[in-house]
Amino acid sequence: MKTVKIIKIGGNIINNEKVLHNFLYNFSQLEGPKVLIHGGGKSASDLAKKMNTPVNMINGRRITDAQTLDIITMVYAGKINKKIIAKLQANNTNSMGFTGADGNTIKATKRSSSPIDYGFAGDIIKVNTQIPILLINNQVTPVFCAITHDKNGQLLNTNADTIAAEIAIALSTKYITELYYCFEEPGVLTDINNKNSVIENINSTKYTKLKDQGVIFKGMLPKLDNCFHALNNKVTKVSVGNSDMLFKENTTHTSIKI
Repeated sequence: MKTVKIIKIGGNIINNEKVLHNFLYNFSQLEGPKVLIHGGGKSASDLAKKMNTPVNMINGRRITDAQTLDIITMVYAGKINKKIIAKLQANNTNSMGFTGADGNTIKATKRSSSPIDYGFAGDIIKVNTQIPILLINNQVTPVFCAITHDKNGQLLNTNADTIAAEIAIALSTKYITELYYCFEEPGVLTDINNKNSVIENINSTKYTKLKDQGVIFKGMLPKLDNCFHALNNKVTKVSVGNSDMLFKENTTHTSIKI
């Protein structure tokens, strides 16, 4: 079976033009099939402020009202996604950009308004791999943004980490899948202010202990939940860290194990 790398980028990789440029150049040099997933929350928040639209967050999650959904659609599916595609083409990596609505690839349902109404936030129901597999088998790289749909005409804001995990799981029926969460930190840290405090290996037992001790930064918990969800559903390898783990040997990062 072929090995497919599913790579999610966020944080400073998306927000810093130079960092994004360098990442996409290196990404283009990666051999073998790959899928890229991106967010863009800071860019969406910046545009919302320019448009005098309130940015409302609860527990680090965006409240997506109708106006906010329009903004994130413009930013995620438009500006960021197409900029990434153009840069990949410049680096001779043929690619195609997607929301979950394109090709009916990711169907979701609007999250329940109880106990918190997050608005047009989507929880994934199904990933349709027909088109991604067709592209992968023809050396085209799919690039997904953090938007899905409900098959009834409604777009939904959906967590990019979750999209990455669900795509990796869905593709695992046809390929060996490796999932990489890339952001500005070198891995999962015990001290958010100390980049040398990387936890290099985390299994489910250790994860439970670290959570109970309050060691892991709260914003990292949903990402790690997605990591274990992927591993428990036939994804072969999951890693968290900065993009050096993809491009350089023996780079410090966090390896997730069952």
